[in-house]
Amino acid sequence: MEISELKTNQCVIIGITGRLDTTNYSILEKKLMDLIEAHNDKILVDCAKMDYVSSSGLRILLMALKKITMAKGKFVLCSLQENIREIFEISGFTNIFEIYATQDEALKVF
Repeated sequence: MEISELKTNQCVIIGITGRLDTTNYSILEKKLMDLIEAHNDKILVDCAKMDYVSSSGLRILLMALKKITMAKGKFVLCSLQENIREIFEISGFTNIFEIYATQDEALKVF
């Protein structure tokens, strides 16, 4: 997994490339927690290049959503590939997260 970070005027965009699973979820966890602790309370996670997510990865995303929601911020996902979207639907996460089809659509909510 690779993680990219881009700070814009609206939010911080985190891009995930590859697999988010039990072998590497702690890298994303550290990145997101560091951002939240530094008062970055508007985060967009772009999943266009993420091709797999395990339950450990889902847990980290949910934890970040809860922390940002408590801080009155916004945590949004975009560009889920079809197989990732199915995992989110099966787990009920499509009802929990704000998910947009494209990064451009997601940026409009900030």
